Amino acid sequence: MWLSLSVFLNERIMTLEPIDLLEKKEGKKLYDYQIDAIDQIFDRIRKFPSRYNLLFQLPTGGGKTVIFSEISRRYILETQKKVLILTHRIELLGQTSRMLDEIAVKNKIINSKLKSLPDEEEFQCFVAMVETLNNRLNDARFAMKNIGLVIVDEAHYNSFRKIFKFFENSIILGVTATPLSSNIKLPLKDNYNELIVGESISALVERGFLAKASTYSYDVALHSLKVGINGDYTVSSSEKLYGNYFMQEKLLYAYEEKAKGTKTLIFNNGINTSKQVYELFREANYEIRHLDNTHNEKDRQDILAWFKEKPDAILTSVSILTTGFDEPTVETVILNRATKSLTLYHQMIGRGSRWLPNKKEFCVIDLGNNSRRFGLWEYYINWQDIFRSPQSYIEGLYSDEEIEREFFYDMPPETRKFFPASTIGFDMKEAYRSALKEGKKPRHAVETCLSYHAALILENATDFFEAMDLLRHLEKDIEYQIRQYAMCIAKATDNYLKWLQEEYTRKLQQNIREGLS
Repeated sequence: MWLSLSVFLNERIMTLEPIDLLEKKEGKKLYDYQIDAIDQIFDRIRKFPSRYNLLFQLPTGGGKTVIFSEISRRYILETQKKVLILTHRIELLGQTSRMLDEIAVKNKIINSKLKSLPDEEEFQCFVAMVETLNNRLNDARFAMKNIGLVIVDEAHYNSFRKIFKFFENSIILGVTATPLSSNIKLPLKDNYNELIVGESISALVERGFLAKASTYSYDVALHSLKVGINGDYTVSSSEKLYGNYFMQEKLLYAYEEKAKGTKTLIFNNGINTSKQVYELFREANYEIRHLDNTHNEKDRQDILAWFKEKPDAILTSVSILTTGFDEPTVETVILNRATKSLTLYHQMIGRGSRWLPNKKEFCVIDLGNNSRRFGLWEYYINWQDIFRSPQSYIEGLYSDEEIEREFFYDMPPETRKFFPASTIGFDMKEAYRSALKEGKKPRHAVETCLSYHAALILENATDFFEAMDLLRHLEKDIEYQIRQYAMCIAKATDNYLKWLQEEYTRKLQQNIREGLS
């Protein structure tokens, strides 16, 4: 019978064989939930020693690299076979190799410069990027022998599938924070026999292993966004929405209201948007840097070093820091984008979840309705159900239209100050119900709202130019009222909303001219 990890490590060190001059160095401390996970995984390895694919889930920040590094060490000791670890980001190669070094697992990185393995016998473990290794394995001159265990980091990416055919007799262990395939047409259940679920986010927060998130969600109308072939919102439509004046103002307002003075990481869905964010904050006299995948390695290192050292640094980026980046001092994460990817949602928030003695909480500012779509980051998720029926989970998520039906627009104080002579407040749903009750056409509710907005402007403007400026401040309120009306009549297509808002604005401008004449 196989021993538990704690007993195993003590007894095994007493009986080391030649390959095991792998003596245990002082690596990172293993916590009880990590030891439990390792024991569960090895229980399955014992039962299915070959041709078995196992998937393991643990939240970002839970120590997946620590766990699979220790699994590698234990597997080598137990079986005298070798381990291959696959990653999808170059940054993860070095991180993984260093972790293995800490626990005395002699490893070699297979990178693009390596064309052969003449010294293969000298190493017990290999670390490689999937594309590089795939190219090497397709070359008959490059062979890897005695690989008993293949560990796949960030296993939700489907690029790893192409490697599996080279290791059909091995055990494959996939590791991920979110066991939901990046390609819904290729579910993980088709490539893995079973899923082992580790400790939950809420449990890790409660026990002090992860920081607690305080999430602040700001309503954003997403009907202008388009969904691309990858199932997520397109960069072009996102840049158009998040690059406009109102979204830029909302971002700055949210930062100043909830996160001013904290070390802040901002995620965007386009380089142009990130550059606009950089200019916005710089003009507001905040120290900020922009980082995207066009920066060279030196610039990237300089920017990240600055971000690490400066307590109130603001870094705006384009999703390149979702994996392979670990800066525990991040205090605020701003999602200046919407996503339909549960994995990306958790990866972005996870950048702020590292616990420190002086950082037990962090702030999440959501400007993409993401927390309404997926639930709060710390909410319970039944990963087994998602693993078995990913399509059902995706179909059960709230649509943008359903989310926006729950919006309530409350005119902010900075807008109200432009209308000191007026009483603020109009309820489109009540106006609609009243119109029907009085036997009037539904459109009467729109006419009533039109009179309300005209009165707001005429009561506070002295000329037409001032009136047009006030109209600009009412655009969000007008958009909200129009959407409420469209929902009342169950007609909320993008084209109809666009036409109705344009017609409404034209009539409002006409009423203002008549009122000022």
